[in-house]
Amino acid sequence: MRVTIAGAGAVGRSIAAELLENGHEVLLIDIDPKAIKIDSVPRAEWLLADACEISALDEAGLNACHVVIAASGDDKVNLVVSLLAKTEYGVPRVVARINHPKNEWLFNESWGVDVAVSTPRLISALVEEAVSVGDLVRLMTFRQGQANLVELTLPEDAPVVGQRAGSVPWPTDSALVAILREGRVLVPSADDPLEAGDELLFVASQEVEEELSQLLAPH
Repeated sequence: MRVTIAGAGAVGRSIAAELLENGHEVLLIDIDPKAIKIDSVPRAEWLLADACEISALDEAGLNACHVVIAASGDDKVNLVVSLLAKTEYGVPRVVARINHPKNEWLFNESWGVDVAVSTPRLISALVEEAVSVGDLVRLMTFRQGQANLVELTLPEDAPVVGQRAGSVPWPTDSALVAILREGRVLVPSADDPLEAGDELLFVASQEVEEELSQLLAPH
C-alpha cells in the first residue's frame, strides 16, 4: 500500500517508520527544509514541497496513493491537504490529525476527512477507559458523525455475562469487532461467551451508543 504523509515532524516521521515496518511504501512531504531529516527514516521517500499546492501533490503522485495522512501541526494545512486529496485525486482513505480541539467540528466528510484523530480526545478517552468499568467510552470517530469506535469493560453484574456473543441482540448499526481478555485480542465468533472484565470494542453509530450502553451495563 502506498501512503503519503503531509507533515514530516515528529508525528509524521513516527507514523512513517511504523508503516514502513509493516511493509508499506511511504512518502513524506514538508515545506520546511529543517523537517527533511532523511537519516531519521531512510527507507521513506522525501519531498521538500508545499503539500497545499497542486503542483506538489502532482509531483508526489497522489493519484496512485491509497492513503493520505495529513499530520502537520497546522489544522488549516491538514484540512486543505485532506480536501485536495479527496476531491482532486480521489484518494480512497484520508486520515487527518486534529491539533486543536476547537477545530474538531471541521474535520468531517465535507473536508474530505475519512478518519479524524484528535490527540487530546484520544488521551482523554484512554484515561476514562483506564478508570471506568461499565461506562461506554468513545475512542475514535470514523467519518464524522457516522460511526465511532467505542469501548466498554463488562462489570461483574452485566446481564450479558455468560451469554454467547451470537445470542446477544446487539443494536442495529453496531458491531462487536474485538474482545480484549487477559492480554489477548480475540476476534469474536458467535459461540464466544462474554466474561466479566472483558473489554469489548464496537463500531457503532452515535445514535445507538446509549442503547448499547444500557444493554451491556444498565445503571
